[in-house]
Amino acid sequence: MVDDASGTELTRLLDAVIAVGSELSLPVVLRRIVETAVELVGAGYGALGVLDDERQALQEFLYVGISEDEAQRIGHLPEGHGILGLLIAEPRPLRLPDLTAHPDSYGWPPGHPPMTSFLGVPIRVRGEVFGNLYLTDKAGGGAFTPADEDLTVALAATAGMAIENARLHSRLAELLVVQDRERIARDLHDTVIQRIFATGLALQGLAARVSDADPDLSARLAASVDDLDDTVRHIRTTIFELQRPRLPGRSVRREVLDLVTEASDALGTGIGSRFDGPIDTAVDGPLADHLVAVTREALTNVVKHAQAAQVEVAIEVGDGQLRLVVADDGIGTTSADGGGPAAPGSGQGLANLRSRAEELGGHCTVEPSPLGGLQVRWVVPLGVPGPR
Repeated sequence: MVDDASGTELTRLLDAVIAVGSELSLPVVLRRIVETAVELVGAGYGALGVLDDERQALQEFLYVGISEDEAQRIGHLPEGHGILGLLIAEPRPLRLPDLTAHPDSYGWPPGHPPMTSFLGVPIRVRGEVFGNLYLTDKAGGGAFTPADEDLTVALAATAGMAIENARLHSRLAELLVVQDRERIARDLHDTVIQRIFATGLALQGLAARVSDADPDLSARLAASVDDLDDTVRHIRTTIFELQRPRLPGRSVRREVLDLVTEASDALGTGIGSRFDGPIDTAVDGPLADHLVAVTREALTNVVKHAQAAQVEVAIEVGDGQLRLVVADDGIGTTSADGGGPAAPGSGQGLANLRSRAEELGGHCTVEPSPLGGLQVRWVVPLGVPGPR
């Protein structure tokens, strides 16, 4: 029997696990971890400090809750002194009702907002401390609770797996040597897929135990199992790419990831990316030129006009088709003829996307996005060369 309180906490943790585990880009994963932790325990501020190679100080510091103006007034980012240094020296959960009262408190630089309650939890990757998660100022006042600590520790365990997975995918974009590709493929198959499969089995067992007491939670657990199955499918696609390496040269996947990185920098937020199918082996020549150009056009349109906080790019190869979807949660308008949604500022840009699709015997549409904004869907058949 699951009581309402524990069921609610389990649901919140489940949402957090899905949010963190759904990303493959390491910078996006790290920011999603902080954002999710803040929401999970109701913190006013959150940060993730990544340790340097010697694990003695912080080499990277991501934060949530402090505006850019405040950050500029504060100036230099923390390096790991005071309470942050204590967590580096003693990597275990630390919960304080008032961090300023602790003897190791380092004080605040000019312009830093005051903070009181504190919760710190280390994040480990393959048994080694990768960094620390810092949360301050529990919503409504008061201190963080033991339940908050338990939830954050559970999230940190998931975060470690997500970071490891993102690191593997990052390496896939950089390594071209055949033996390295084969070794990473084995790691993905023997380690990552097996862990995800074990997690899915555990969630299925939990769903069976709570099905009568909480049908809604049981349904959410079942949906999460489906999401994990989908993740396994995408990882197997990556393994397929690794086991059929191309000669060193052009990689469409790499070119698209470069565009995603550029757009992320311009947008000021991470952009999710997903590849399904043998992208580099099935898309080449003029078709690859079209795909890269269309992706650039769609992302440029989002950056300039959509005012989006969340953007996702998905490229799929299957059933004789190449499919590109660029979705956002930004603003949208209605097309000039009233015939449906259109991307903001999408005059000639959208016309170019449609023209390219039609030249290849495909189509391009703009439709409501599951994220809440609009999405561009560009679909063309494989094996049809475009104009040279």
